[in-house]
Amino acid sequence: MPAPAAAQARTVDESRVVLSLLMGPTDANLHGNVHGGNIMKLMDEAGASAAMRHARRAVVTVAVDQVLFREPIHLGDLVTLTAELTYVGRTSMETRIEVTAQNLLTEQRSHTNTAYFVYVALDENGRPTPVPSLQISTPAEQRHWEAAQARQAYRLTQRRTPPEPAK
Repeated sequence: MPAPAAAQARTVDESRVVLSLLMGPTDANLHGNVHGGNIMKLMDEAGASAAMRHARRAVVTVAVDQVLFREPIHLGDLVTLTAELTYVGRTSMETRIEVTAQNLLTEQRSHTNTAYFVYVALDENGRPTPVPSLQISTPAEQRHWEAAQARQAYRLTQRRTPPEPAK
């Protein structure tokens, strides 16, 4: 008898999603720079797609690690977002989302940012549900997994620590 779907491991490659979009006037400010919020929305869509591809279930975003914009993205740039799973818990999944921008006229590419988003899979009633494990196949995937474990441990300490009162 086959194992339940949640018990069957899936590879990182099975989760990978690549989105490419050309940045237009509605994506940019008056200076021709793309709004960071637009990029974060695209990152969330790419990350959620990778998590859904892995879990084969609806997911919700539960955490976003620090997002640093290393380089500006300009009007007319082709933005490519690559998302893949780096860690899987019982019901949660961490995705690594890498963003690059390319000027299609000069062919210049820049790595604009990388961030980690965490999603929880939901059952038909909107409750957290177990997800398949992640099969690690390469040394790079193993490094990503180990770093993700450290990030997850830190996130768990933050959940248990009450926020300081506002002053």
